[in-house]
Amino acid sequence: MQEKENILIIGAGLCGALLALRLAQKGYNVIVYESRPDLRSTDISAGRSINLALSDRGLKAMAMVGIEDKVTPLCTPMYGRLIHDKEGNTFASNYSGREGEYINSISRGGLNGVLLSEAEKYDNVTIHFNKKCLDVDIENTIAKFKCYTTNEKFEVNADIIFGADGAGSSLRKSYYLEKKFLFSYSQNYLTHGYKELEIPANKIGKHQISKDHLHIWPRGEYMLIALPNLDGSFTVTLFLSYDEGEYNFNNLTTIDKVTEFFQTQFPDALALIPDIHNEFFNNPTGALGTIKCSPWSYKDKTLLIGDAAHAIVPFYGQGMNASFEDVVVFDTILEQHQGDWEATFKAYEKARKEDTDAIADLAVDNYYEMRDHVANPLFKEKRKLEMDLEKAFPTSYFSKYSMVTFDENIGYAKAMKIGRAQDKALLNLIADREIDTTKDLKNILNQIQKETNEILDEDKIAGLR
Repeated sequence: MQEKENILIIGAGLCGALLALRLAQKGYNVIVYESRPDLRSTDISAGRSINLALSDRGLKAMAMVGIEDKVTPLCTPMYGRLIHDKEGNTFASNYSGREGEYINSISRGGLNGVLLSEAEKYDNVTIHFNKKCLDVDIENTIAKFKCYTTNEKFEVNADIIFGADGAGSSLRKSYYLEKKFLFSYSQNYLTHGYKELEIPANKIGKHQISKDHLHIWPRGEYMLIALPNLDGSFTVTLFLSYDEGEYNFNNLTTIDKVTEFFQTQFPDALALIPDIHNEFFNNPTGALGTIKCSPWSYKDKTLLIGDAAHAIVPFYGQGMNASFEDVVVFDTILEQHQGDWEATFKAYEKARKEDTDAIADLAVDNYYEMRDHVANPLFKEKRKLEMDLEKAFPTSYFSKYSMVTFDENIGYAKAMKIGRAQDKALLNLIADREIDTTKDLKNILNQIQKETNEILDEDKIAGLR
């Protein structure tokens, strides 16, 4: 391994900052260029995803670089969903039946700032802000940039270039524009977009609704969610069609129409959002899309990582966690192929792509679950049974959600295959009244496991796995 090789990382977001920190710890010379200002000194949220859900896969990455103690104080634990109906009634649905399993609401900016500051502690790391990557000469590993403060254009030559520059990746764009190799790429958008609002803290700085839950207002064609912040506020996100249905972003164009929408659909939330009209009309409407591509690398020269390789919709709370897990997996493979970058890149994609495709599909599935199904009586019965099983048999039963969110040692693809079969088995047994959920849980567990294994065997025979 030539540890003094010069590494260029495009993008100083969550994934790029973590990658820079880890490579610095391994002794590489790392230079990072970021198009945005330094978020530690400039507010750049502008209505965009200011808090995220950090769970076990992401925490494993924080442990890898030794900064768990700096990250956990930024977290607000959420133990489950709290569902709100139109009448203002609520019911809770825990994420797990086991003790100590929860997800964490965390500030995107706060976490990103910690990663940047930790990376900059190393003399072999330099981070530049306000420098937009225009394109990349992937054959000669030369990246072209423009400085937003001076308008100067310049080039940076490196030994290896990582594209950690998100869904709009300049490196990925260069892959298909340069046509140096066969490159497959897909970008699929949901028909719904999102807009962020805020429930402020009360007069004494406390949360106005439960801070221990992720709040959901499911309404079939659209939904509202809210995540707690440390300062007592909640970040509220409206997911709504651009142009379909009685209410959509294209026809919510007046204060009266927006007020009518929230009064009829989310009356209890409306009472908590005092500045809704200003926020609704001034905060941007964001798109929700999935990006898949292949290959992620070019020879021994460049590699896409994080959202640049596999952007997903936010409905499983795994986008950040998946990107952090990318760095964990890459770190392991880098150790196995020391000095051979091409072998490292190929082995990394082979180990990772199936899992990132799986979490992309699961995230879309969970969108419909959160929007349509969480208030369904059959779904509620299923979730209660799953919680009872996890509590009674904490080492024998794991729901799909638990496998994805709380077991960092199982890949997303395996969790998806087992979880989907298990969900089908559960719903079939409940719907057909083949199990009595008030009876002995051990017999119920045996039934579910038997039915799940039969479905998995059928899928295997049918070539579905």
